[in-house]
Amino acid sequence: QVQLVESGGGLVQAGGSLRLSCAASGRTFSSYTMAWFRQAPGKEREFVAAITSSGSRLYYADSVKGRFTISRDNVKNTVYLQMNSLKPEDTALYFCAAGGRWSVLPGTYDYWGQGTQVTVSS
Repeated sequence: QVQLVESGGGLVQAGGSLRLSCAASGRTFSSYTMAWFRQAPGKEREFVAAITSSGSRLYYADSVKGRFTISRDNVKNTVYLQMNSLKPEDTALYFCAAGGRWSVLPGTYDYWGQGTQVTVSS
């Protein structure tokens, strides 16, 4: 079992930055691929970024490539999402997820956090 708790969301102006964190419980964190998804009101949950268990491979949605950076610290059992040059269309509830392999499909992931809200004003 893995429990995930996100933090770091908030209200920011367009062009600003935020850093999301996702703290995981359990000894097996380092064996999981970790990902960030987001869901805006009335829309489906969409893939944002993923990082493999060792951190050797990173994956990004085209919409965030070059602006967002995913990273992880397997000692602190934490995954991060650094978000720069934020746009109003980045407004969403952001979730972290853990799974056995990376995928853009939410159903691939076994564990989910409750989410943290990011709101970008224009």
